[in-house]
Amino acid sequence: MKFEWKTEWKPFLWIAAFFTALYCMPVGTSRFDNAVFEALNLARWYAREHVLLCLVPAFFIAGAIATFVRQESVMKYLGPAANKLLAYGVSSVSGSVLAVCSCTVLPIFSGIYRMGAGLGPAIAFLYSGPAINVLAIILTARIIGVDIGLARAIGAVVFSVVIGGIMHFIYRNEEIEKSRAALHMPAPEIKRPLWKDSIYFASMVAILVFANWGRPAEQSGFFHFIFSFKWIITAGSAAVFALVLVLWYETAWWKMLPVVIITGLLALLFGEHPVVPFSAGAFGLAFITAIDRGETGEWFSSTWDFTKQITPLLLGGVLVSGFLLGRPGSEGIIPAAWVQWAVGGNTLSANFFASVVGAFMYFATLTEVPIVQALLGAGMGKGPALAILLAGPALSLPNMLVIRSYIGTQKTIVFCSLVVIMATISGMIFGTFF
Repeated sequence: MKFEWKTEWKPFLWIAAFFTALYCMPVGTSRFDNAVFEALNLARWYAREHVLLCLVPAFFIAGAIATFVRQESVMKYLGPAANKLLAYGVSSVSGSVLAVCSCTVLPIFSGIYRMGAGLGPAIAFLYSGPAINVLAIILTARIIGVDIGLARAIGAVVFSVVIGGIMHFIYRNEEIEKSRAALHMPAPEIKRPLWKDSIYFASMVAILVFANWGRPAEQSGFFHFIFSFKWIITAGSAAVFALVLVLWYETAWWKMLPVVIITGLLALLFGEHPVVPFSAGAFGLAFITAIDRGETGEWFSSTWDFTKQITPLLLGGVLVSGFLLGRPGSEGIIPAAWVQWAVGGNTLSANFFASVVGAFMYFATLTEVPIVQALLGAGMGKGPALAILLAGPALSLPNMLVIRSYIGTQKTIVFCSLVVIMATISGMIFGTFF
């Protein structure tokens, strides 16, 4: 069999590159070994803190959107031909309700995008979901300063609308074709009134929001009150959710009852470790929906499709992000001193570098505030600080990998570039006046 160089050069180069990387790998050096340790540590922390409480509910919500939300409703309110004021208005403030990180928002984004949402509103939601976190913005104002907290709040809303609008304009021909295709869609069968679906989704969103409610800076006030009772509120939301499934979504009560009993008993036995009953409830829900052949079976199937596609990319991205930049307060292969040196002052290069680092680094919800506070103490200018706060929470390397799988390489590059450019410009303007 003759070797065909024209078809085999790519596999040859991949093998050669992989061999060279292994051959030259600086195993044994403190910098490299610590970066590997940081990558594994960040992945372990992410698995413990975000997969069960954040991603699992988000996957179920995304699967529910794909199964139960009527496509013509998505097209009417978020589609390419929808009222722009309504579509972008809803998308741009959604983060104030969800309060999720750049990775948790991905399954929900992919769900509404698959169902026909226009690229512009979907991108506005994708950016605003993690960026407009009320608790994070209040924490920013209290710890870093009211000026930068207010600038972050205004910038996040404006960014989501402007970036979504630009994406819609660039790819307007594709959006026109999507609108035309929607006109020929058959009218779907309506199985239940909208208010029932609304309660169903509201209960799931409540579980996601309150299970991940962060500890506020002050030990009093409304946010601390919610934090003190977060698991009671989460349990109440779960009870409503289970009741809705039995009454309106054809889930047999005798299937749901054992899950409720086991979850309740585990909550009593492991009160100090609420992740145990939460995981049991999630596993029980997955089991009873997986064996169902009706609507809820389709729901689980959609949920599992999102899980298979997104989880490997997210975890792989977290490993790479940890290797390069480390965890908050720790170093990866790139020395923290380089970052601190590069973001000093209010120059164009400092704001641009801050935007790029923020875009690639993974920030869990609220962790960006102490990181930026530490960088400010190390000499970073206020302009680059705002640039990180506008680019960081909305983007990360894991986030980019998943976005690419849904909207393609070109659109992902355009979206990420717009975030970096606008964060850089905002940082320059803010740093000039403050």
